Amino acid sequence: MTTPDPVPKFASRDPSHPDFWSERFEQDFIPWDKGGVPQALQEYLARSQPAATLIPGCGSGYEVALLAEAGWDVTAIDFSGAAVSAARTVLGKWSERVLQADFFTYQPPRPLGLIYERAFLCALPAAKRADIAGRWAELLPAGAALAGFFFFDDNPKGPPFGISRAELERLLHADFELVDEREVGDSIPVFAGKERWMEWRRRA
Repeated sequence: MTTPDPVPKFASRDPSHPDFWSERFEQDFIPWDKGGVPQALQEYLARSQPAATLIPGCGSGYEVALLAEAGWDVTAIDFSGAAVSAARTVLGKWSERVLQADFFTYQPPRPLGLIYERAFLCALPAAKRADIAGRWAELLPAGAALAGFFFFDDNPKGPPFGISRAELERLLHADFELVDEREVGDSIPVFAGKERWMEWRRRA
């Protein structure tokens, strides 16, 4: 019987700081990394028209290649230099689509049609949620989409930091309307049974 590898020791305990994430990428401790593209995103692309897309907090960035190869004008950002390096290694010819940038100050070069949410909201502490939702609204013009995975859990410890559905709706209802949602059947264990694929449209 094999014993699990011990959790490395980390100096940074603040997930709102890039060092927290860089340490984990540098020590290859990335248990949230699915190692591929979720089925729900593949299905979304199959029924949607390509649009300028932003992926905040992209991590290893597997989705970038899928989007780019399908003709989507995609840019992925992460404030962790180690995460950006990992994504560029994964993405090969699409590596130039990944930038080191802070979501709260990054300015896209063209109007966005989609922000893809993949464990960005739940990666940061609850105190950041209102700022994240506000930034989504700032970056997306009327009719644009906020689509991806939302993690519902009442455990305050994280990351991942779960949110209640009621709180998510309070955060988004003024600027977004929910247009579709679906069950997720291929979650990694930490998210299993607790995440939903959701598509929100920016209100006029």
